[in-house]
This record gives sequence, structure tokens and C-alpha cells, in this order.
Amino acid sequence: MKRGFGSDNHSGISPEILQAIADANVDHALAYGDDEWCLRAEELFRHHFGPQAKVYFVFNGTGANVLNIDAMCRSHHAVVCAETAHINVDECGAPQRVVGCRLLTVDTPDGKLTPELVRTRLHGFGFEHHSQPRAISISQPTELGTLYTLDEIRSLADLAHEHGMYLHVDGARLANAAVALGCSFKAMTTDLGVDCLSFGGTKNGMLMGESAVLLNPALDVDMRYRRKQMTQLCSKMRFMAAQFEAYLNTGLWRRNAEHSNRMAQLLLSELQGIDGIRVMYPVQVNSVFVQLPAEVWRQLQQEYFFYDWDEVNDVVRWMCSFDTTEDDIRRFTAALRRLL
Repeated sequence: MKRGFGSDNHSGISPEILQAIADANVDHALAYGDDEWCLRAEELFRHHFGPQAKVYFVFNGTGANVLNIDAMCRSHHAVVCAETAHINVDECGAPQRVVGCRLLTVDTPDGKLTPELVRTRLHGFGFEHHSQPRAISISQPTELGTLYTLDEIRSLADLAHEHGMYLHVDGARLANAAVALGCSFKAMTTDLGVDCLSFGGTKNGMLMGESAVLLNPALDVDMRYRRKQMTQLCSKMRFMAAQFEAYLNTGLWRRNAEHSNRMAQLLLSELQGIDGIRVMYPVQVNSVFVQLPAEVWRQLQQEYFFYDWDEVNDVVRWMCSFDTTEDDIRRFTAALRRLL
């Protein structure tokens, strides 16, 4: 498959991650998380997110999101999220089926919730005929590649807590957000009042494995059993933990995210001189959304794989990865110029 711009999931695995897996592949180790790799990785999560952080490793991002929602909600509860949120668009109804709760979606111009937008869904408290709002879920960065500022996250956490609710962050690309904002993971989550988050590395050089991270100890109730019931308990968990150890302990998360963000900026720069293209959202992390004629992007898809994000309005998404090169971008934009 030619290097494309479809997803940062399409890239391979960082050599450091492969080496960490190989290094863990020695002798025997206790299963289901009772091994030395898991203990070290858990300590690293406490280092990055604060001493109260409790991490539960899972197979994928949907598992992390659903496990967090299950920690916050029961079936009569509701989660407020952007209409574009991954939990609403790309998880095949998993939160509704597994947890049984309702998603209260909000239309946004840029993928970001605001207190004003969330308040439109905060009604019916105590009314037994309505699902009870229990959590706010945001993606950082959003599905449109936009970023919440630290103040914006704090305001949403304050609003949630004011109503006896929780704030969840879908952080599948949290590393890209931290690099773009120039802050630590803790400064962007724990210090702002975030109650739980889904933290991923698969889109940033890991092989597999995501995590549900509880920052509010009140949520850590029977989570080990909930994870097992959701079929998210890995037996040979040391291989997940070894990846997170290499990812968090060596600065790999930062180096990979810096590179993919920088490649998106290079792609944006290369697009500036091309007529017939409209960049739809600020390019803040490793994604670029553009609008261009249908006949052009459809022909370009014959050469490079990428997603048509909004086919009705001819908006497509181009993602950069930790292994995207400058030559990849220049060949891609050369093909685009030729078609235009």
C-alpha cells in the first residue's frame, strides 16, 4: 500500500516499541496485569497524570471510551458530546449497547463544546421520564483537529461538577494536543478537573493497546470486573505495558507527535499556493481538512488513500503520521497540483 494520508492508524510501529515488545518476550510472566512491566507502566501513568491516577489497559480506543463511560454512568444516564464525537460517529453505538446510556449530541461549528452549548442539554434533572445528564465527553484534539485551550477544558469541568456530573476526555491523540499546547498531560487533564480520560498510543507509533485512566478516585468502583465483563482484559498484558513504558519513559510520545504535527504544518504550507482548495479548520495538530472539487479528490483517491469526511460538501481529511516524510507530502501535493 502506498503511503497515504488516510489515518495515523495506517502507519507502522515505532522501532522503539518493537524493541520493547521483543525485550518483554523473555521467560514467563504472570498474566492479566500482575507482572513487572504493568507495575512500571502504572507508575509512569502516575508520574504523568498525578499520584491518584489509576490506569486500566484495554485493547482499543472504543474499549477505553466505553469503560470510562461505564465508570461514570448507568443505563438511565446521558452523556453530552459533540455531534462529531468519536463515541457518537465511529463506535457503532457501543456506549449505548454496552452501558445502555443515551448520548445527547450538540452541533458545533468546530467540533468543540462550550458551556453555552452544553447548557442546552442540561435539563430534566430529577424528572423520571428523562435520561439524566451525568457526563460531558470531549475529544482533545477534536475529530476536526481543533484544540481546546486549558481554560476551555477547565470551564467545562467546572460546569460538569456544578451539576453533579463528570468530565471525560477522549485522548486518542492526546500526545499531539500536548505538543501543540506546549503542556504536560497532567496540566491538560488532572489539574483542570478532568475526571477520566481515554489515553491512546496506537495513532502515535504503538502496535496496540489503549487505556482508561481514572483521575477521580470516586469513579474507581469495581473497574477490574467491569473491564473483564467488557471483554477488554488482556491475558498477556505485559506486552501492552511494555509499549506504554517505552512510549512514556523515553519521550517517544513527544518526538512522534512533534513530527506528525510538523508534517501537517508542511502539508498546509504546500497547499497555500494551490488554487481551488479551501482549508476548513485551523491546522493545530496532525490533521488537515480541505474542501475541493469532487472530480479532483475522487481522482486523487485513485492514487492515495484518504477519507472523504463530508461527501455532500466535498470535504476530505488528510492525516499525517509519525513516519510521514517531507517527500511523501511533496509527492502528494504534486499529484494534487497536476489534477487541479
